[in-house]
This record gives sequence, C-alpha cells and structure tokens, in this order.
Amino acid sequence: MDTLTTLDNLGASIRAALPGAVTGHEIAFGELNVTANAADIVKVATYLRDDPSCQFVCIIDVTAVDYPGRDKRFDVVYHFLSPRLNQRIRVKVTTDEATPVPSLIEVFRGADWFERETYDLYGVLFTGHPDMRRILTDYGFEGHPLRKDFPMTGFVEVRYDDEQKRVVYDKVKLNQEFRSFDFLSPWEGTDYVLPGDEKAKEPGQGNKLTGEPEKKATP
Repeated sequence: MDTLTTLDNLGASIRAALPGAVTGHEIAFGELNVTANAADIVKVATYLRDDPSCQFVCIIDVTAVDYPGRDKRFDVVYHFLSPRLNQRIRVKVTTDEATPVPSLIEVFRGADWFERETYDLYGVLFTGHPDMRRILTDYGFEGHPLRKDFPMTGFVEVRYDDEQKRVVYDKVKLNQEFRSFDFLSPWEGTDYVLPGDEKAKEPGQGNKLTGEPEKKATP
C-alpha cells in the first residue's frame, strides 16, 4: 500500500470516528488535510493525540489564513506530527473576527505561544487560553499585521523623543516624495543621475564601472 493510500485511509477513519466534528479530508502535496468544526477542535486534537492509529503527539504549529471576502474570513490551521508513524496531518477550522476558537493548551501545552502569535498577527481569539496577550508586536500596537486589509505602512511608527526622554508612538507620515522613474525600458534605467551615481555614470561618458557606452531609451 503506497503512502497516499495510507493517508487517505487514515483520513477516512478519522472522519468516521468523529462524525460531525470532522467534516472532510483530502490529500494535498503528499500530506493529509482534515477540515473540522471550530467548536470541536479540542475533541479532534485529543483523538489525534490518543488514538493508536494516529498518535499525533507533537504540535508543530498553529497559524491562520485570511480571506477577507468570506463571512468566516479566517482559516485557523493546525499542524501535528506523529513520530512513531512518521506522518503529518493538517487540520483546518474556520472562524470570523468575533467568534473565538477553543484553545488547545489543555491538550498540547506547546500551543501556548502558537495561539498567542495567531492572535497577535491575525486577531483570532482563543477561549480558555490563560495568557492571551500579544507576543511579537510592541505594547500599544494597533491592528493585526498579517490581515489582508492591514496597511503596508502600519498605523503608528515608533521614535525616541529627546524632550520626553522616552519612546513615543506617532501616526504614520509618508515623508518620502514619490520619485519619477523612467519605465520605457528595464535595461536603460533612468535619464537622471541618482545621488551617489555621479562617478559611475556621467552624461556622454558611458558607464565607468562596466565600460559600456551610454544608450538612449527607445521612445
């Protein structure tokens, strides 16, 4: 029996053992993916850990994927490893911004920081977690930076204030002016000389670094 067939049979047995809690399974990129109801994730994780046919005793990661166009915009994704069977499994549940997911900390103590990271970066809440604080971003950080609708510049910027003698947070200001680039050719570059490039390229003298003559962009 090949590996993919073994994984497919394992997925079918998990789904049969947890009717209602597990809603489906598939094989993707050589790994077993299982979808489950968020409210039943503790039940599913306990079965995966304790059942002799599974023995997924190691939690590898907890993360999320953001799909802003959906009502339940987040896929919360769990990765487990069975060292004895040398197999991995991925479990997915869905939730929205307001509905928390039960914490796995009573089943896997290692889920502690993983769930905090998922909360910090995506805003997914976990009920039953004893210390649901941010873990990667700074104190006073606004928003959740891995959401698709989070601005690339963020909402606040950090600086040290000499007068107050402390770190302060300011709203982001885009002080850098937009530069004018020559998009006619990716090979010719710009018609103007950037600061610091005066010695490398001077009008009419070609490129001093490569020895190639200066070329004009084709209109």
